[in-house]
Order: sequence, then C-alpha cells, then structure tokens
Amino acid sequence: MAKVGKLPKATQKASNGGRAEKPRMAEAHEILLEPSTQSAAGIQAFGKFAGEINLEKLSAGLREQFNDVLNGDMRRVEIMLYGQSVFLQTLFTSLARRGAAQEYLAQYQAYMKLALKAQAQCCSTLQALAEIKNPRPVFVGQNNIANGPQQVNNQASRTGKTSIQSNEQSGGGNELLEDTRASATASAPDPAMETLGAVNRAEIASR
Repeated sequence: MAKVGKLPKATQKASNGGRAEKPRMAEAHEILLEPSTQSAAGIQAFGKFAGEINLEKLSAGLREQFNDVLNGDMRRVEIMLYGQSVFLQTLFTSLARRGAAQEYLAQYQAYMKLALKAQAQCCSTLQALAEIKNPRPVFVGQNNIANGPQQVNNQASRTGKTSIQSNEQSGGGNELLEDTRASATASAPDPAMETLGAVNRAEIASR
C-alpha cells in the first residue's frame, strides 16, 4: 500500500501552533482525518484502469482541486457533472439495446428497469448542473400567529424583504369589530341620549 510521507502545509501549521516546521511522517489518525487522502484512497481502489497510482501524488492533486472549489472556481465541477451525464446517457442506451434483444419477459424487464434508472440519474445530474450554472433564488417565509383574529405573513427573498399583513387591526376609528355579528362598530355612550323620564299619558275616562 502506498504511503503518505508528508502532511499538507495547512495541517503542519495547525498541529504546531501556527509555526511551520520541517515535513514529518503523518500518523494514522492524521491520514484518516485528511479529506484529500480519504478521497485518494477511494479513487485508487476504483481507478486501477489507469495503472499503478501514487497515493501521495494523487492526494496532493486533489488538494489543489479542493482549493479551486473553495475559491469559487466551479468549472471543474461543471465539467465533471456533464461528463457523468454523458456516461449515464450511454449506459441508458446500452441497457435499452440489450433489453430489446431479450426473448423472455423477465430478462427484458430487468434490463429496461436498469435502463430507466440510468435515465433518471442522468436527468438528476443535469438538473444539478443547471442549478450550479443558474442558482435559483431562495425565498424564506414566516407566519406570525397572534392570540387574536389577526395573522401577519412575512416573506423575504435575496432581492429584498416584503411584509404582507392580513386581518390586522388598522387602529383609529377603523378597528375590527369585537363582535363580528354586530352591524356597526362599538361606540361610547352619548350623554345627550339618556334614559327617558316618565311619560305623561292622556287620561282615559273609565266607563
């Protein structure tokens, strides 16, 4: 198994309190915690078609690509996704052709099921690529429910912030009715309209 002889510079400084020292042999736990080494080990296991792979050089190359992504350069990611979609399209075509050549239903269904899975994965890959090229705006919604009849809906987006208020008391003389069955707003008593006093009725002669 290939050995990783040197730690990344960032790891060296972090493990020595920020002081750069001479490269040293990495310990096992440091190798496992290094993302580039983990990725390199996986690539090495499935990349035997390229011949013998030096794990240290592969890990160093991955770190350079990691830095590109961290700096906002997504071109390699876009190319990778497009390449995967082309491969998945080729896989779909191959499985569909082999399915069409089958004589029995069970084999035909097995090949066509795998072909349609490859097609669905191809669509997902292209969708991921489209979202990287043209990110969709993110909308955040918030509902504030009060203990009364009013509800406030707030919505915010990347481009700005809007506030939509519905069923909110307007204040002043246009407040909502306390009793929705009433025909008019409640008002204070009018001192001019007091209880009527005794009424002098016409006397009616008794018979």
